[in-house]
Amino acid sequence: MSTISKISELFKNLRRGNKGDTVFQGLTLLLSLILPLAILAIFVVLWRQSEVSREMFGIGFLWDPTWSNGDQVFGALTVIYGTLVTSGIAILLAGPIGVGIAAFLVEIASPRINSVVGFIVEILAAIPSIVYGIWGFFVFAPFLRDWVVPPLQATLGWTPIFAGDFVLSTVFTASLVLSVMILPTVASISRDVLSAVPDTQREGMLALGATRWEMFKTAVLPYARSGVLGAILLGLGRAVGETIALTYVLGNAQVMFTSLFQQGSSMAQAIASLFGASTSDVLRSSLLEIGLILFLITFLINVGARLLVSGISNQPSESNV
Repeated sequence: MSTISKISELFKNLRRGNKGDTVFQGLTLLLSLILPLAILAIFVVLWRQSEVSREMFGIGFLWDPTWSNGDQVFGALTVIYGTLVTSGIAILLAGPIGVGIAAFLVEIASPRINSVVGFIVEILAAIPSIVYGIWGFFVFAPFLRDWVVPPLQATLGWTPIFAGDFVLSTVFTASLVLSVMILPTVASISRDVLSAVPDTQREGMLALGATRWEMFKTAVLPYARSGVLGAILLGLGRAVGETIALTYVLGNAQVMFTSLFQQGSSMAQAIASLFGASTSDVLRSSLLEIGLILFLITFLINVGARLLVSGISNQPSESNV
């Protein structure tokens, strides 16, 4: 029912003298409007506060790689590039692993193992991002330096992607830490989506002589594909907006890096690192414009993910399969 229909129903109840229902519907309608109004307020504040930057740099702010405090010239390309690369690598790693964990929990694991592993996955989602950042810098990055980077450079060091010396805070470290952080999101939502697939889908394929893998590939996964894709997009949304952990493991270099072993910067990290020390209106406004861009990107990703997840309810009914 749309908001207009709800308001119409509200007035009908009022005319009928049903005060209880009228108060209840009015209160819930008011509460339901809080979040859309909050989102609108955030957009308006970011738009107004970034006015100086928008007037000085125009639309070219999006693809300008310059970041110079001395000249008071700023562009968002380096941080947009850093955000897209780290988030893209993270979702490429966490997506298949998260869906694999969900498939194991739903299709193979016993109920006891399902509950234990599912609990561990949910615990991972509850760990604060600053803990991931500290762990990434002091534990994970030294592990990568000693055990992962040497064989990687020995085999692929000739490519620009893995060229150069490895330091603890790099794009490579940040991407892997991000993949660990978003893994619980992808796994838990995918598990719920796969669990919602009707058992008749599985029983029909098994009755035809299919193996468990064939059953999952041809009957379960296609049925849940929109929900699984939505889970991956939600994980991507979290990776794009991650801030504190990247402050530890990405460095803070506004450069167009060519190697994963270089330092970089992301949109959220740049705002968190530079906003408190900004001494000019231009820099402050530029950071707020980056925040506006980040807000729009995460908003679109999450809206797309929600639409895909809701699309699973439009799958063919059990009786039609």
